[in-house]
Amino acid sequence: MASNTVLITGCTRGLGHAMTLEFIRRGWTVAGCGRSEESIAALTRQHPAPHCFASCDVSNAGAVDAFAGTVLARTGAPQLLVNNAAVINANAPLWEVPPDEFHNVIAANISGTFHVIRAFVPAMIRAGRGVIVNFSSGWGRSTSPEVAPYCATKWAIEGLTQALAQELPKGMAAVALNPGVIDTAMLRSCFGSGAASCQKPESWARTAVPFLINLGPKENGQALTAP
Repeated sequence: MASNTVLITGCTRGLGHAMTLEFIRRGWTVAGCGRSEESIAALTRQHPAPHCFASCDVSNAGAVDAFAGTVLARTGAPQLLVNNAAVINANAPLWEVPPDEFHNVIAANISGTFHVIRAFVPAMIRAGRGVIVNFSSGWGRSTSPEVAPYCATKWAIEGLTQALAQELPKGMAAVALNPGVIDTAMLRSCFGSGAASCQKPESWARTAVPFLINLGPKENGQALTAP
């Protein structure tokens, strides 16, 4: 089994993809999932075993369980679990957000995080180690108009993570992480071309990944912001 393994959801684009490449560059084994079969196939070609990539919609509990079964059999329990996968609603006042869109944001951002925790954390507990990093947002600690569904999910992640931290055995940790304002497709959906002035994912990952690697039990329950 690999000694340094990280599980990253949403690994095919944005921050997830940038983290994947940076962890690999630093010698870690990456297990990752994303919804794009084409992007997953490309990652698998570029970074074969021991890395493990699979197409998986985290909002689907059965799909997450199947993905976890494959990962745990190949790499064992991850040392670091990064719940990064998320979606955002199209800018709109809350009363104009279509019900299906609201549901999809909740399903990916909250239920998806839960499904991944449920599938992987028991193995981490049995291994007696591990850090769970649930990606929050500045909008998980403040709010802005026209992104209310997204704000609601990230506020939920903050509470979910604090409760999880109280449940974990000693030697483990769960933290909520605000990654900061990064030029991703998600940010561009909110800010438009104005997002181009923000830090790029690849630059962000060069400092964020060492920060993540150094997290441990002393950070359990903390609400952190990436450097």
